[in-house]
Amino acid sequence: MLEGLGVFGFEGAVYPVNPKFDELLGHKAYASIADLPEAPDLAALCIGRAGVLDAIAQCAARGVRAAVIYDSGFSEAGGEGKALQERIVAMCREAGIALCGPNCMGILNPSARSTSFKQTIRTAQGLAGNVALVSQSGSIAGTLLADLRRFGFSAVVSSGNEAVVDLAQYIEYFAADPATKVIAAFIESVRNPARFVAALDRAANAGKPVVILKVGKSERTQHAITSHTGGLAGESRVFSEVLRAHRAIEVSDLDEMTEVLAACQGARWPEGRGINVLTTSGGQAELILDVATACGLELTPLASEARALIETEVGPITGDGNPLDAWGDGNAKRNMPISLRALDENAATDVIVFCSSDSVDDQPLGRAGRELDYARILVEAAQKSEKPHFLMSMRPGVMHTGQVRYLAEAGIAVVGGARQGLGAIQHVMDWRRALPKPAAEVAPTALPPCRTINEHDAKRILAGFGLPTSHERLGVDLPSARRAALEIGYPVVLKIAADEAPHKSEHGLVAVGLRDADALAAALARMTDVARRIGAPVDSWLVQEFIADGVEVFAGVSRDPDFGLALAFGMGGVGIEVMKDFALRMLPLRAGEAREMIAAVRGAALLGAYRNKPAADVESLVACIEQLAAFAWANRDQIDEIDLNPIKVREAGRGCVIVDALIVTRG
Repeated sequence: MLEGLGVFGFEGAVYPVNPKFDELLGHKAYASIADLPEAPDLAALCIGRAGVLDAIAQCAARGVRAAVIYDSGFSEAGGEGKALQERIVAMCREAGIALCGPNCMGILNPSARSTSFKQTIRTAQGLAGNVALVSQSGSIAGTLLADLRRFGFSAVVSSGNEAVVDLAQYIEYFAADPATKVIAAFIESVRNPARFVAALDRAANAGKPVVILKVGKSERTQHAITSHTGGLAGESRVFSEVLRAHRAIEVSDLDEMTEVLAACQGARWPEGRGINVLTTSGGQAELILDVATACGLELTPLASEARALIETEVGPITGDGNPLDAWGDGNAKRNMPISLRALDENAATDVIVFCSSDSVDDQPLGRAGRELDYARILVEAAQKSEKPHFLMSMRPGVMHTGQVRYLAEAGIAVVGGARQGLGAIQHVMDWRRALPKPAAEVAPTALPPCRTINEHDAKRILAGFGLPTSHERLGVDLPSARRAALEIGYPVVLKIAADEAPHKSEHGLVAVGLRDADALAAALARMTDVARRIGAPVDSWLVQEFIADGVEVFAGVSRDPDFGLALAFGMGGVGIEVMKDFALRMLPLRAGEAREMIAAVRGAALLGAYRNKPAADVESLVACIEQLAAFAWANRDQIDEIDLNPIKVREAGRGCVIVDALIVTRG
């Protein structure tokens, strides 16, 4: 740390504290914190776990307002370490000390030419930039600091255990920091979920993307699950939806994170939807198109006007012109500017990406200076355009540093890898699109005080909110059940109606397609025996219309203990049980999201017309999902889980019907 302050040319006072030395690296050393001539702004403690409490006590007495603890062996070690960390937290909060760590590398602040980072700093050259990094892993912070070819850092925080100052507070700070343009975070856990999402909102409102890589995505140990929905929304799915709902960019690895950060270095950020790629190779164009298609990235075919211009002046175009092979007769200095101008004039083009053969320092082949010739052509085209331009290599991490520097001076970002580079541009384009506002809230409903609300009562509550439920009657014995069946009309469905039996099918307490009074009587007798064996009451039976047609789907709501209510939608049957084919959104639902959820489910193709089957009533399903979301959000303080399983979606014009329902309250 002392060496690093010297490398940075830190101009403030530095006070080494070590009773064994009179001087350290040219600085007078002191025997204790109490002996310092003034209260320092920051105390960096590297003294071993045993001496930490005394050091924090000295800091508090001397008026130190910030500290870093590098040492490990605290809460991450459990037992005594956890108890020791709790004592440190109490002392820091009482004294008003902002603590980084413990179990961390500290903070590197190139923009202020200061550091408490534990790792040696060889040179300050290239460190300063516009990326703020918060990493709960010190080694990951070091990994990202190793490559400064395309971006530097406004600050790097190795936050460790986050005993006092946590991730959310760092994001809040960087959202307001003028030196920071984009925020990156490597996360193992979120310690303050409510403040975390508020910090994401603050950063988004400040125009700063937060790029997050979350590890440890295995399913958390499930809480006691009452409904089917509660078993679906694991930690990783919910966390991903939280990030999307609060306009953070989630990435899956360090390659992806690096390319997103690099894509944010351009003077113009990409927006819109149209990415057009220019190459000088037919093979490259084909490979890029294959990779983009496999990754779900849409490269819109070139418009006829632009195609005609290029074919007239450059030569024939193979494929649909995106990616565009502009090699022509091999005269790149002539053909590239023409092609770039045509793409700029193409109305469907929002972003222009040039991909040439990969260039690296000291490469053995190719004409010297070719990479800078290409860069100059790209810069000249970008200066005449309002659209962002990018240079992309075919492989991530491969670049020519002279070319990168030249393009950076002109405000052109360099990205790497057809998958990672185009994906990074797409991430920023998606981030630039503002999310629609949530629907207007409606008044809550008074729910019964029981933990689980049986199907009949749940449907009455939902029907009162405007959701489409099946036609049914309640009976207390066989005669009343028979009367209900006659009113509804055979065939019918018979179910037990008891709060004590939320999972009726699992216990054989559902009989489907009963065609006459004898079948009804036999089913009721059998289910009465089952109900008695499991301790459920036998004086409430639900007789329901039998709906044979329609596509079965599922919709439900569950409460994540950290982030609140999530809405799930998927296809019924094996689609939800086995394939886990479902979409998830956090509540409140935004305009258009119900339709997006349906489109995101692979099995939703069954809702369309095929062979001789008419299309299902998707519009009524959209309305049903939106009404469910509105009901759950209006009653968010009372709801833990809701299951609508199945919903029968009938042919277009006939609506959809909730066949079974369960509401689980917060008890």
